[in-house]
Amino acid sequence: MSRLSIKQWAEEDRPREKLLLKGASVLSDSELLAILIGSGNDQQSAVELSQHILSKAGNDLNKLARMSVSDLVSGFRGIGQAKAVTVIAALELGRRRKAVETPHRRKITSSKIAYEYFFPLLSDLNHEETWALLTDRSNKVLSTIQVSRGGISGTVVDVRLILREALSQYASGVVLGHNHPSGQCRPSPQDTHLTKKLKEAAQWMDISLLDHIIVCGDSYFSFADEGII
Repeated sequence: MSRLSIKQWAEEDRPREKLLLKGASVLSDSELLAILIGSGNDQQSAVELSQHILSKAGNDLNKLARMSVSDLVSGFRGIGQAKAVTVIAALELGRRRKAVETPHRRKITSSKIAYEYFFPLLSDLNHEETWALLTDRSNKVLSTIQVSRGGISGTVVDVRLILREALSQYASGVVLGHNHPSGQCRPSPQDTHLTKKLKEAAQWMDISLLDHIIVCGDSYFSFADEGII
């Protein structure tokens, strides 16, 4: 039995037409991805190719967002540079939307709220970065600063840089956050050492280290929750 191409599907089942008829929310992830890539290959329709791509990413959009142009082009038949760039651009727009939606000057009252600040900044990265939230005396966020950007296995954080920024903005508190691209959420000895070093240095300037969050995709580790701070 021959396989039907998307053009031969019933109109209400084609991804583009389905979106126009019923709205984007009813489409599956593979159907939305199929609209982005436009066409499949000589063996798969756009939807089937999209299902294959998502399967390789563990059906996890966060993992898909960490793929590079070369990963997509070399890993999937029918995905050229233009299609790969389109997919990555769409996922980046989604990441930026999440960042914009983070409530401005929200009060940090729990590790979950801190994680929600860091998630759009760190969740999709395939390298390690460290950021800091600077807060006022009521724990409302004054600003978010990037502290360092490193490789897959780690990054070097300058405690003096964090404290200089905190002092210049008259901050009373700091929440540190970084990601583990590996997905392993347990802190490394270096993470624990940095946390202790920053806490002790900040105390001399009457600044509190409120928490240190490790972002691992959809989960996180909180030094405060674990009683390490």
